[in-house]
Amino acid sequence: KMDEKRVEGYRNFATKLWNATRFCQANGIVASQSVAAPQATSAVNKWIVGEVVETLEAIDKAMADLRFDAAANAIYRFAWDRFCDWYLELIKGSIDEETKSVAGWVLDQILVMLHPFMPFVTEELWHAQGQRPYDLILAQWPRPDVSVDAGAKTEVDWLIALTGNVRAAKNELGIAPGAKLPAFIAAPSALGSGVIEANRAAI
Repeated sequence: KMDEKRVEGYRNFATKLWNATRFCQANGIVASQSVAAPQATSAVNKWIVGEVVETLEAIDKAMADLRFDAAANAIYRFAWDRFCDWYLELIKGSIDEETKSVAGWVLDQILVMLHPFMPFVTEELWHAQGQRPYDLILAQWPRPDVSVDAGAKTEVDWLIALTGNVRAAKNELGIAPGAKLPAFIAAPSALGSGVIEANRAAI
């Protein structure tokens, strides 16, 4: 039994991936030259590299268990939610050379991990990102050679939770999504104060 709505959802996912790649190209983010993760110093870049590591672990475990549905869901959630919806939004306006390097590498890892499930779209985008010495089907499976940065993960996850909660509160109160209001935190935690100070532009 084929649910046409599910097919529409995957079409939307392909469009999302295509648009994310176009955004990268428009901001000078091109193909990575490294299999290992590039050096990252900012919290958001450390965070997205760690998300690649965790997604890869989830996919490898699912594949070993022959749970292809779980593997597909893991890369789907990472590509749509973490990379497209959050990372690309958080780096807008602050795309330096480090961020270009990290973003290009992460997009490459997404294309490699997605390739078994979406071979044609990913192959097209793989070559659209720059000159490649080989086709995507011959690319090495991701090997980040880096561990998750717990501090960066805590910081960015707090920032995401703040954004989500503010959006939800505005929606509940019937406030237009684009309306800008002053925000006040009565007694911010040390974590909250640090995240706000370091991420004012993103907030």
